[in-house]
Amino acid sequence: MERSDLHALQTFVAIAEQGSLRAAARQLGVNPPAISSQLKAFEARIGTALFLRSTRSVTLTEAGRALYDRSCHLLESLDQALDQARDARQARSGVLRITLPYRAWQILIAPRLAEFQSAHPDVTLDLHLEEGLTDIVARGFHAGIRLGDHLQDDMIALRLSQTEMAAYVASPAYLDRWGIPAKPEDLLQHNCIRHRQISSGQIADWRFITPEGETTIAVRGSLILNDLRGTIDAACRGFGIAWSLQRGVADELENGALTQVLANFTPSRPGFFLYFPKALQNLGLLRLFIDHFRDHGQRASANPVALHP
Repeated sequence: MERSDLHALQTFVAIAEQGSLRAAARQLGVNPPAISSQLKAFEARIGTALFLRSTRSVTLTEAGRALYDRSCHLLESLDQALDQARDARQARSGVLRITLPYRAWQILIAPRLAEFQSAHPDVTLDLHLEEGLTDIVARGFHAGIRLGDHLQDDMIALRLSQTEMAAYVASPAYLDRWGIPAKPEDLLQHNCIRHRQISSGQIADWRFITPEGETTIAVRGSLILNDLRGTIDAACRGFGIAWSLQRGVADELENGALTQVLANFTPSRPGFFLYFPKALQNLGLLRLFIDHFRDHGQRASANPVALHP
C-alpha cells in the first residue's frame, strides 16, 4: 500500500462514519473540496465507486461497504499501535532488560535498587549479569552497562559513574608467606590469579603505571578463572594476588580479608557507562532508569555520547 492510499483510506472511513463529505472534512480539519478531490482520486485508483452521492448525503456502495468492513478495524488497530508507540515514551510500567557485569550490579544498582522499586513499583528490571561483551540488539536487551573501554559501537553512551580506581589484592596470609611486591616486576615471583575474558578467550592484561609510562606485565600463576568474582574469592582464600575494581572489594579491604598492593602503580578504569541504541533514547522506562541510577554525586555527565566504530 502506498502512503497516499493509506491517507485516502482514512478519509474514506471518515466519510463512511460521518455520513457526508462536509462532516468528514470537519472531523479531519480540511476543506470539503479537498475531501471530494481525494475521494474521486481514490475511487479512480481502485477502479470502482465507493459511495452513492446525493446533495445531502452519501451512501456506501456494495464495494464501499466491503472495503469499510475490512478496513475500519485495521485502521483502529493501527491507531492503537501508534498510541502504544507514543505511550512508550512516557511509560512508567513494563519490563526493562539490561545486561551488566556483577561489579556494576554491586557498585551501582544494588545500593539504590530499593529506592527505585519504591518509586517505580510497576517497573520490572530484567538484569542479566555477565562479563562478556554482548550484542544488545541481537539478544533483545534495551541497554547494557560496561566500563567505558568495553562499549558496543554505534550506540548512545551515558556515563553512570566517574573513573573507577582499580586494585591488586591478596590475603594477609598469602602476603605473610610470600612477601609484599614492591614494584610490578616483583609479581613474576608471585602466584597471580588471572582472568580469562569470556568474549575473546584471552587472559586479561595486568597493567601498571611506571615512571616510564603505562606498561603490562605477563604475570604467571597456577589458577585462571573466567569470572572476576571467582578470582577475588580465590584471593581471599590465600591462593594468590588478583585484580579488581577497588569499590568492588571495599568490604574485604575494610574488614582485613584482603590487602591492596602496588597501589602507586595501579591505573584507574574509565568508569561505567549505560549504552543503548539511538532509537531507544526517548524510551520512558530507560529514562526512569537513567535518572535514578546515574551517579549524580560524582558529577557524572548528563549528556549522552554517540559511539562509532
